[in-house]
Amino acid sequence: MPRQRTRRTARTAALTAGALAAALSLSACGGSSSEAEDRPVKAASASTPQSQDSKTGEPKDHTSAEPADSPEASGTAADGKTAKDTPDRTQKLPDGSTANIYETGEQAYRAEIVSRGSVLATLTADGRIDGVNANDMSVVLDVDGTVHAWLGGGQQGPGSFKLKGGWKADVTKKGNAHYQARIHGGVNSDTITAKEEDAAAYANGIYILLSSSGIITSYEQ
Repeated sequence: MPRQRTRRTARTAALTAGALAAALSLSACGGSSSEAEDRPVKAASASTPQSQDSKTGEPKDHTSAEPADSPEASGTAADGKTAKDTPDRTQKLPDGSTANIYETGEQAYRAEIVSRGSVLATLTADGRIDGVNANDMSVVLDVDGTVHAWLGGGQQGPGSFKLKGGWKADVTKKGNAHYQARIHGGVNSDTITAKEEDAAAYANGIYILLSSSGIITSYEQ
């Protein structure tokens, strides 16, 4: 069943936007019937050993704070740049823009879509995929940090449409900036919802993106 995550899209200077296993199991970004898998929680570190002051008998703390102007304390690297200034890698997108991809944690990635020095969209994948549709280009950030992008192919809902991989989508309008798509093939079906946010899903090698304006598109890996 789909695990979906929606991407908030503020269409101004910046857009702040699993696998049908066996037969069908949609992995997606936002509001669907299945709960997202919990992210692993790192164990807390052990407390610092302490000894007693020979004069006062009070515990002596052997830890020392970093100076306020040190790179470690301020989050600033030795070259003066913050840790987030330099992406782990970059990728050119079909419309000429660039995806700056950052690894932000365990199974956690962020991608900034940049054009002419401006960030047009930010995607976050933290165990679930994320996606956005902007200016006829669809972009999906997968859970392994890979970015998939394609131009065109959008179909305006409401209506019934054929998707890549033999899937079909029945798109219905639920309200203002609120669309729902029933994805089905054979005896299997599931639903993704885009409500004021775009929604992405993955199904057996097929990426599916539903925008909050009712445009649905798909892309085969």
